[in-house]
Amino acid sequence: MIPRHQTVLIVILLVASATMGTVLWNQLRRAHERLLRGEVVAPTHAPQVAPAEQATLMVANDADNSVSPRILTLPLPQNPEDRARALLGKLLDLYAAHDSTHPVPGGASSIAQVFLVPIAESGGKTSANSPQLAVVNLTGAFANGHPSGLETETLTILSICDTLNANLPRVTQVRFLVNGQPRATLAGHADLTRTYLAGPSTNTPEGDQP
Repeated sequence: MIPRHQTVLIVILLVASATMGTVLWNQLRRAHERLLRGEVVAPTHAPQVAPAEQATLMVANDADNSVSPRILTLPLPQNPEDRARALLGKLLDLYAAHDSTHPVPGGASSIAQVFLVPIAESGGKTSANSPQLAVVNLTGAFANGHPSGLETETLTILSICDTLNANLPRVTQVRFLVNGQPRATLAGHADLTRTYLAGPSTNTPEGDQP
């Protein structure tokens, strides 16, 4: 005859086994359901690729402190803000390359966002053709890793402004943020509190605006 304490132990083990089996079965069932849902919602076609277009990048050159155009063929989204981010990302990729004329680390991932805001015209109204202010949100890693110096910082800013205007002519002004917040300078010298005019030979503050 089996002792009572052994009987109790056997019953406990059976109950525990049954419980564990139930839990395991439920987990397998849920995993299978998630797999089936994933198969249902998975795309049945390849994602769209932005068509390649000619773009003008205004590239800085430290040798003569100039900013000059370079025409490239790039895949560019149709959305203006996405397009602006793609253009600036390519510009910063050029600066991060080993043969760069303006060496700056970071590359395309240094552009967090670009926002385009209509500028009110006379009468305080905006329209579909109103000029735009581009707000360029840089990453903290890019700003912190940028080479320090008035000339090199200014070239980076001016090339960004001119690249935006060359490809998005409605962009006539540019402001900069870092990690979504105002910052006094890029790397200790170039002023990031001001509004920059965008376009060739317009690299001066916007009137009396901060």
